Amino acid sequence: MTAGARGENVTVNGERLWQSLMEMAKIGPGVAGGNNRQTLTQADAEGRALFRQWCEEAGCTMGLDSLGTMFAQRPGLDPDALPVCIGSHLDTQPTGGKYDGVLGVLGGLEVIRTLNELDLRTKHPITVVNWTNEEGTRFAPAMLASGVFAGMHEQAWAEDRVDAGGTRFGDALDAIGWRGEEPVGARKMHAMFELHIEQGPILEAEGKEIGVVTHGQGLWWLQCTVTGKDAHTGSTPMAMRVDAGLGMARMTEAAHRIAMAHQPHAVGAVGHAEVFPNSRNVIPGRAVFTVDFRTPDLEKLTSMRTAFEAEAQRIAEEAGLGLEIEEVGHFDPVTFDPGCVAAVRRAAERLGHAHMDIVSGAGHDACWINRVAPTAMVMCPCVDGLSHNEAEEITPGWAKAGTDVLLHAVLETAEVVA
Repeated sequence: MTAGARGENVTVNGERLWQSLMEMAKIGPGVAGGNNRQTLTQADAEGRALFRQWCEEAGCTMGLDSLGTMFAQRPGLDPDALPVCIGSHLDTQPTGGKYDGVLGVLGGLEVIRTLNELDLRTKHPITVVNWTNEEGTRFAPAMLASGVFAGMHEQAWAEDRVDAGGTRFGDALDAIGWRGEEPVGARKMHAMFELHIEQGPILEAEGKEIGVVTHGQGLWWLQCTVTGKDAHTGSTPMAMRVDAGLGMARMTEAAHRIAMAHQPHAVGAVGHAEVFPNSRNVIPGRAVFTVDFRTPDLEKLTSMRTAFEAEAQRIAEEAGLGLEIEEVGHFDPVTFDPGCVAAVRRAAERLGHAHMDIVSGAGHDACWINRVAPTAMVMCPCVDGLSHNEAEEITPGWAKAGTDVLLHAVLETAEVVA
């Protein structure tokens, strides 16, 4: 078998990939150049329809499970072989960028288009996956559909998640018409690869084109509800206040201090916060906020949560406040499959791309799927490490390099047939 028959000289069409990214970005445009294509909205439905059209034009058959996850499959030569999957997501943050998740889906489509053009066949089918509700911004937690797929959540529980307006996940899915009949998790995988922008500054700072992702950070999201007493700001003496906003502020500082005490390789912050009644001259009677702790070290992850809960309770008791802490997101640190990771590394080396091992600081669908199938991730840089922001940016060269590595890792795993 020649090198060309194995696909070793194959690269994707970078211009076509970039054009696809720009076309998808027209759906659900943001106000500052990015995207607002939140899950299970009409914009999400339009993005899904465009993706389905492109996949069918590429000769794929489209599967759809009962949580709306899409599976576009190119057949393999062995009818009994399990598929090699390429998966990420098309949904975005409310003020999201054009590449977070989308690069992984459309990069997978570009792999299929390239194989079609060159008439390269593989033993295993290749399936491009669009996972539903990876972001978790409208319906918490993140990676919801892939979590059900991997057996981490019950489907009924997932469908009962509600957004800020009280809409159920299941009802929103039905409303946009993207619920399929395939049972969630019924589709088995030979392996899965996810291409993603780094969402951090390391690769760009190190001058690397490719991140070979070996591990993913574990995560705890803790939603805290602090209860005090609404009172007039001007007429309530300082010593007689039961200020939920003050309690939240002290707990926010505690989250930062606890993360700093667990260095290196640990982070923590309060990202989402609300006070009620949110009036300029009323002392808040209730505050709701979410603490996000992450680290690739399970012992540290557990320790940060334990320390925060103890400190938050102490703060609440000293201030006479009520406190409830609810778990709204969690996964343990992930070690990606060594064989799949090695395939990514070999692909980067064959293609001559500067690369380095890296730990994913963010959660991804691959973190759940790694529990049920061999999985690995490929990362490319993003400008200044900025993500979850409309100013998120990558270069066409970075997009192509990451997709080329994805292509070669997939070809090795799916087994090119001469």
